Amino acid sequence: MNKLKYPSSFKCRGKEKVTASSENFHVGENDENLDRGNWSKKSDYLLSMVGYAVGLGNVWRFPYLTYNNGGGAFLIPYTIMLALAGLPLFFLECSLGQFASLGPVSVWRILPLFQGVGITMVLISIFVTIYYNVIIAYSLYYLFASFGSQLPWATCSPSWSDENCSRSPIVTFCNVSINASEIIQMNKSWVDNNNFTCINGSQVYEPGQLPSEQYWNKVTLQRSSGMDETGVIVWYLALCLLLAWLIVGAALFKGIKSSGKVVYFTALFPYLVLLILLIRGATLEGASKGISYYIGSQSNFTKLREAEVWKDAATQIFYSLSVAWGGLVALSSYNKFNNNCYSDAIVVCLTNCLTSVFAGFAIFSILGHMAHISGKEVSQVVKEGFDLAFVAYPEALAQLPVGPFWSILFFFMLLTLGLDSQFASIETITTTIQDLFPKLMKKMRVPVTLGCCLVLFLLGLVCVTQAGIYWVNLIDHFCAGWGILIAAILEIIGIIWIYGGNRFIEDIEMMIGAKRWIFWLWWRACWFAITPILLIAIFIWSVATFQRPTYGTIEYPDWGIAVGWCMIIFCIIWIPIMAIMKIIQARGNIFQRIASCCKPASNWGPYLERHRGERYKSMADPKKENDHEIPTISGSGKPE
Repeated sequence: MNKLKYPSSFKCRGKEKVTASSENFHVGENDENLDRGNWSKKSDYLLSMVGYAVGLGNVWRFPYLTYNNGGGAFLIPYTIMLALAGLPLFFLECSLGQFASLGPVSVWRILPLFQGVGITMVLISIFVTIYYNVIIAYSLYYLFASFGSQLPWATCSPSWSDENCSRSPIVTFCNVSINASEIIQMNKSWVDNNNFTCINGSQVYEPGQLPSEQYWNKVTLQRSSGMDETGVIVWYLALCLLLAWLIVGAALFKGIKSSGKVVYFTALFPYLVLLILLIRGATLEGASKGISYYIGSQSNFTKLREAEVWKDAATQIFYSLSVAWGGLVALSSYNKFNNNCYSDAIVVCLTNCLTSVFAGFAIFSILGHMAHISGKEVSQVVKEGFDLAFVAYPEALAQLPVGPFWSILFFFMLLTLGLDSQFASIETITTTIQDLFPKLMKKMRVPVTLGCCLVLFLLGLVCVTQAGIYWVNLIDHFCAGWGILIAAILEIIGIIWIYGGNRFIEDIEMMIGAKRWIFWLWWRACWFAITPILLIAIFIWSVATFQRPTYGTIEYPDWGIAVGWCMIIFCIIWIPIMAIMKIIQARGNIFQRIASCCKPASNWGPYLERHRGERYKSMADPKKENDHEIPTISGSGKPE
């Protein structure tokens, strides 16, 4: 902000605040940072962080992983990985954003050589927001479809189902008696067409496709045979996608000042729905069997001997907390300088993990009932991802009394879970623009925010074609995987090993106060050794076990895999590009240039002068994007 307009020596503080607010409604009267603004209340920030961390994966991935990896036994590696990997990274990113009051790109003034890491985070967030809002569009479609006296997937409707649609196994072959001495096995359709009768006990069965499965594929998605067959845009999904982006734009048009109010509903409502679903599920016959498979008597502690279980726990913690996406840095950058980011990190991380466990009870109690009434084992009805959210759970809800009511609740919960995560992702993008072009955002925040939403909506239209689900799965497989791991590894190596872990701890103590050495013992152990080693191990494991993505049994074409690689390369290529650019811009010989880029920029430090103390009293104006340069050294040994 221009100092000529808001000199710090003015005594008329009230007028200064009114002027700031009138020029930029993103800033409030109680904000200490008049350039960027702050959260109106601490609760706005905490709920935004909880909403960002708690997403669809807590409902449709964690319960399945728990069931598949030993039930209750899985909570042991999950808790350990929370302490060793999730919480240290979460605390690091919250502290980083709050200390400098900068977003995920500009915050790399701390280490100019690694500024490309911040760009990678933002680009991956952009790709993810494209397909994440498509999932929200699916939820909106199912929400609207649930308003009726009967759920449309409750039965196999002749208008969209085929002969394979059935909740019970379908007879494909059976033995028939042609005459008194001859018995042959024939196709069931031939038997029916020729008026023969199957001999009892000779039937050969194969599983039928559930009505909810055919509704998902044939009606909702109008799914094509593969990625090669793009087909047309599914118009009602496109309208739902447009509505989803309108909701996001409306919630964010004033930045954190508006989104911080919306999250009171979007972050808290899912807990109410989960509680209602749990109470309803617990009263159903067969619920106890589902819960015992999830986390009860079926727990298998021998699973803890398998490395895959520990890898799944570490991966789930890493992705569930949304670290290395840039959102934590962006949201924390609007905190007041002396906010206790340590306690915030503890509260949000524990809330996120407990939500995952709680959601599993609500999911498995109703899946247990579904298994009971269909005469199947729980293992036969449990799914993950899209199959859980849009096939298995809707099928279970369709078999409950007053099914439309429960379906409305469930899909409205999915909608709110997705929206508050989406709010933070878009805020990451707008915060980056705010840091790079503050004057533009000061005057045109609404057009810029809505413009971002419009562009992302247009890019997402390919995901609502008849081949759209293949694009959603492809982006998720590539962009939300290795790129995030690479960014996280470089982030912790850069800040702790190059900038200096002890120096970073001193920065944190400037915000939350000095702590005894024993307080930092655990954090030092994790930041310096345990967490980076774990991340590197996960990355190596992921590379070693890489498999071509598939959607169900459908394989992707070679050009589709190539597009996936191009997307991830486009995201991470900025890391070496920015490093080379920074080295070129620096002064001196090659070693001096590299050394210069491995030191904080001259404008690195607390955003406001009153927070800088003695350590940062000589820092440059943080409003300017200065490069950190070292002077060239003359032959006399004196700087030129």
